[in-house]
Amino acid sequence: MKTPDPAALTGSAPHGPVGQDLVSIREILGPWARALHGGPGLGYLSLANANQWRLCQMDLRDGMTDGRDYTLPSAATAASEPAGALPAAQGAPTGALAPIALTPVVLAREPSARLGPLRIEPALRRIAHDDGREVFLEPRVMQLLAALIRAGGQVLSRDQIFAACWPGVVVGEDALNRAVSRLRRLAGEIGAGAFDVETVTKVGYRLTTACAEQAAPPQVAAPERPRLSICVMPFANMSDDPQQAYFSDGISEDIITDLNKVSALFVVARTTAFAFRDAGLDAREAARQLNVSHVLAGSVRREGGRVRITAELIDAASGGQIWAERYDRELTGIFALQDEISEAIVAALKLQLLPEEKQAIEQRGTANLEAYNLYLMARRYYVNGRDGEAPELERIVRLCVRATEIDPSFARAWALLAWGQNALHFIHSRPGEGGLKAAQRALELDPNLAAAHAILARYLWQDGRNEEAKAWVELALELEPDSWEANAEAGRIAYLQHRFEDAARHYERASVLGDPSVNDPAMMMSAYAAMGDTEAMRRAARMALARSERLLARHDSHGVGLSSGVLALAALGEAERMRSWIERALLIGPDNLTMRYNFACAMAAYLGDVEGALELIGPVLAEVSATKLRYVRCDVDLDRLRGHPRFEAMMAAAAARLGVTDS
Repeated sequence: MKTPDPAALTGSAPHGPVGQDLVSIREILGPWARALHGGPGLGYLSLANANQWRLCQMDLRDGMTDGRDYTLPSAATAASEPAGALPAAQGAPTGALAPIALTPVVLAREPSARLGPLRIEPALRRIAHDDGREVFLEPRVMQLLAALIRAGGQVLSRDQIFAACWPGVVVGEDALNRAVSRLRRLAGEIGAGAFDVETVTKVGYRLTTACAEQAAPPQVAAPERPRLSICVMPFANMSDDPQQAYFSDGISEDIITDLNKVSALFVVARTTAFAFRDAGLDAREAARQLNVSHVLAGSVRREGGRVRITAELIDAASGGQIWAERYDRELTGIFALQDEISEAIVAALKLQLLPEEKQAIEQRGTANLEAYNLYLMARRYYVNGRDGEAPELERIVRLCVRATEIDPSFARAWALLAWGQNALHFIHSRPGEGGLKAAQRALELDPNLAAAHAILARYLWQDGRNEEAKAWVELALELEPDSWEANAEAGRIAYLQHRFEDAARHYERASVLGDPSVNDPAMMMSAYAAMGDTEAMRRAARMALARSERLLARHDSHGVGLSSGVLALAALGEAERMRSWIERALLIGPDNLTMRYNFACAMAAYLGDVEGALELIGPVLAEVSATKLRYVRCDVDLDRLRGHPRFEAMMAAAAARLGVTDS
């Protein structure tokens, strides 16, 4: 797999480079770099002087990203170094350590393991408890845990850990300390009684487990620390205008995002929390169903230039209120108010914020309220229409253009602008350059913004550069494992490359992150169908149908909602109801080609109605863009049509019209 090179976007792409003056490690450092990284997954460095380099992107396979300066051998020295094993750890204490193989920890290839009731899944960066709880770890934390598990209870020195987890990368002592601290917090939470990380003074660390300690003298077990967890219910919109719901939702989502940055607190995903909006459940019942210790509920009233927010923190066990406050502020102070609420919750739970956590909470994409408001409006359109109808995409573009005019440094607005422009250009054949410049600008402003890396991954796939697309989306996931955009795009690229297990895994993750999109469970359903997993396919179909029905209750002619609902009904075998939906949808939007395409997929994949699918897809292929034609060629939902003379003739005519080959 090639590591993404921003400069490589020049090549066949007509719209200019993402980065300048970049040079490949592989070309400059040669055998020394191969020895250092043990394979082809190298990075790219930008030249600062003869021997000083700045690391832009490092080995995606191991999740190594950094941004500091490194002194490396000169090109001549590097070329003279022989390829071989990793450099030996230096300075490890002698006599205290058993000989342990220091092969690099590559998470994607690391086997799963059991620690008592815990299943450790390095490839997913997940720890799953037998009681249903789960946590996802940062790449470096999981690499450290994997290395300690490998050691089987033996002590690893700090140098051995550096050599096994981050070979050839300059990682500071503070990074290791943070990873150890994170594991110890986990040991007191989901891992209580299953493992601990022991410091062996002046030697290193070792993993202790219940099994490893059976022969030890019996000790009085420390009481298990209560697991602090919270569900942030969607704040009620108390404004006179029901259309202001996007604003109250945005505040709720920002508080969820802020609290997610507190390592000692488990926060229920936004999608799960917001599903209770229409269920009419009180806070205690929501807490019981979600098995959380606390619930935050509140309301937002926006009037003129002021906003009033009420919030209360409820103890799930007793139903008692442990904190409540009402804020009445100028609307221009909304960002400071969100920080204040998040920090008040942390204080009420008697948690101690780490300095970097406090800093992360206080970092906002923009300080301009009008730009933020426009961004929230655009995102609402984007969630369920990112690949759908042109009018919604045009709204996204107009709103984001205005947001970036107001605040040119608002990276998230630039990234969302890129998504809208990309879909308009590549799906609806609108003029333009496909959002590349907007994505470039987003990365210039925030090099760690996962959404910007994800849209560049899509651009690369559209340009036929599959491996580079895969590398870019993997980098997006390394930067922000819980990014909805990155997980959804990773699922899409995996699906189109027929890596269906990967696609299902990423869509599963995307479906519980961010806003409740109807796209994600529909694509998850298709991936499971391709894998032959009927039970999982039906589960995804039920999720897709429920979300589609909720969306259509608000917008009864929403094309993407109708498309996902039809696919779900077909997968569930409800053919009569599915045909009724199709008939109604085509009366409302006879020229909606995205709907027709998805209806054809439903007919072909789940009902086996080839003739019906051909009737539906004919007008689509008559106007299909080159990018969409490439998608059609990859989509397994249409496999039953392949080889049919009528379908092949339509495909050939589309290719001839567009001047593309069959490859």
